[in-house]
Amino acid sequence: MDFIDNKILDYALLHSDNESELLKELARETYQKILQPRMLSGPLQGRFLSLLSKIIQPKTILEVGTFTGYGTLCLAEGLQKDGLLHTIDINEELIDFQKKYFNRSDYKDQIKCHLGAAKGVISKLDLSYDLIFLDADKANYLNYFNLLIPKLNPKGILIADNVLWSGKVLEEITSIKDIDTPALKEFNEYVKNDQRVETLLLPLRDGLTICRKV
Repeated sequence: MDFIDNKILDYALLHSDNESELLKELARETYQKILQPRMLSGPLQGRFLSLLSKIIQPKTILEVGTFTGYGTLCLAEGLQKDGLLHTIDINEELIDFQKKYFNRSDYKDQIKCHLGAAKGVISKLDLSYDLIFLDADKANYLNYFNLLIPKLNPKGILIADNVLWSGKVLEEITSIKDIDTPALKEFNEYVKNDQRVETLLLPLRDGLTICRKV
């Protein structure tokens, strides 16, 4: 579902900073070779992630769900010079693709990849973070959120992607086989009422929830 008219989106992109040539190449190859390329953050959301990261100037970033690494590289643009970005993905087949682009970037020494189920990796990482980007399996969003908030520094930012789920969160009745939509609806309601964070659900692309830890 397109929430904003395509002409408005094109105008917004035209009047925003351009993505790098490396990101353009990464996006192009993702669409050519990788299944479900729509999972890519894309240029408008990517510029948003980049700008927000530059405003925060994080020393530590955690990304849950790497996919092909587009969002990773956008978030890394705001890292402090001695900062680190930890990114988690369960898909072993994407490792070589990710690293090819990470190694060509200015942040190759600042990105640490973790392979495995997110809940297990998050629990093992004894770190705290200034910025967290959640973009993994939707059925576990609430579980991830409750694992991540204690690891988020005070005044830190957590961003959750795909919280509108192509508009399916508006549906009263969903298929029995659809576990993601009810999970996202529960997540959205829970986060709105969680006193640990200030929350804004932004209808950018497929929906971004932005939480600031109080």
